[in-house]
Amino acid sequence: MIITIACREFKTLFLSPVAWSILAVLQFILAYLFLKQVETFMILQPKLAEIPNSPGLTDIVVPPLFGNAAIILLLVAPLLTMRLIAEERRNKTLPLLLSAPISNTEIIIGKFLGCLGLLAMVVGLVTVMPLSLLLGGDLDFGKLSANVLALLMLVAALTSAGLYLSCISQHPIVAGIGSFGLLLVLWLLDTSSQMRDQRNELLEYLSLLRHFQNLQSGLLNSVDVVYFLLFIGGFVFLSIRSLDKLRFQK
Repeated sequence: MIITIACREFKTLFLSPVAWSILAVLQFILAYLFLKQVETFMILQPKLAEIPNSPGLTDIVVPPLFGNAAIILLLVAPLLTMRLIAEERRNKTLPLLLSAPISNTEIIIGKFLGCLGLLAMVVGLVTVMPLSLLLGGDLDFGKLSANVLALLMLVAALTSAGLYLSCISQHPIVAGIGSFGLLLVLWLLDTSSQMRDQRNELLEYLSLLRHFQNLQSGLLNSVDVVYFLLFIGGFVFLSIRSLDKLRFQK
């Protein structure tokens, strides 16, 4: 049932022009940013050749590309997740969904995977760009894999948080605005402490940006992976509990 719900949710996204528009706009923007980074490398290449242990093609192109993709997806994810449950409630179809012989866990995980499938497709399209450089250069596949993993973990976290806000909101727009606000706060959580040159371990641990950048660097740390897993699992669990309350009310 989870796979069935996920496939249905994934197909539903493409029944409207929203998913197609998002994919087209994202691909255009990220392709432009990718080409700008390649151009930067071509300009710097003569100088880098004279520096021992200088940054290579992967260092100059891949992390900035995936970093820009992360910021853009931070804006896009709430647009996709805001409708997952809130639109069912607005269209008066939620009672039908809750009365079906499926559990709340299957509903939540299915919708989570369906939306995540579209965002994972975006990650795949982003990954194809640096892979195209293999036609005329070499890549550090270790660093590329680390950036792919970091972006996948991030979009899964964004999806789980957006899903929870959609569960507790009466209207998709409210869910979208709430999701964006929450994610933005978590993204910039430890910025103020950095500006004051004062470390705050709690804010650093809660910051999405800090863990994303740690994974991007190529150093696979269990602390960062566990953080994302706890983040995703926590919001999925809260979504299930929220749906439990809605089912009880119905």
